[in-house]
Amino acid sequence: MAADQPESRVTGGIRTLEVRWILPGELAAPVAGWFGRFTGATESRQDAYLLPHLPGLSVKIRDGTALEVKVYQGSPGVLEVAGRARGRMESWQKWSFPCGRPGQGSGDVAGCWRPVHKRRRIGWFPSAGEPAMTGVPGPGEKTGCAVELTEVLTRGEAWWTLAFEAAGPADLLRSELEATAELVLAQALPGEVELSVTDSMSYAEWLWRRIASSG
Repeated sequence: MAADQPESRVTGGIRTLEVRWILPGELAAPVAGWFGRFTGATESRQDAYLLPHLPGLSVKIRDGTALEVKVYQGSPGVLEVAGRARGRMESWQKWSFPCGRPGQGSGDVAGCWRPVHKRRRIGWFPSAGEPAMTGVPGPGEKTGCAVELTEVLTRGEAWWTLAFEAAGPADLLRSELEATAELVLAQALPGEVELSVTDSMSYAEWLWRRIASSG
């Protein structure tokens, strides 16, 4: 008789549609205030990203507790909010499973992981009705769109990012993302902040560009 297979603790793949802008410098107080009306939760954590550039793949240790693997599934086009933002929408398939922290070392974690500290403000917009101001569902639990404003620190450099991530049935992802972006960006960001396609990318692509630019 064959031995029983151990119970899998892998979270089923989740399809998402995302757009993210990453900009240099510290997050300005007026921008944080602008986003405050949407904040349903806040968190601080440190993620570690796998450094080798793997086109179409993002691998990270999420807050030292889960290995998250995301596979790029293509782009349905550019998100445009007239006079407010232009960003590249990206479709991803995501899996995660519990794990421990990578080995500790000086500088990059275990030599091939880049630690990135994040302080995130998160809002959640369900598929219908008003935005939920408290409680953000876990990955894949509900249909809707999350919006986050995050302060990022890596290797002493400060950055910040605004992102939208829609989850649910594949045929609803684009409409959920676009509707949420229209609502959030109906009021322009303060300080004449420009959200352009040039600054629109995933964390994995951003880290690779930083490494490439530093030689």
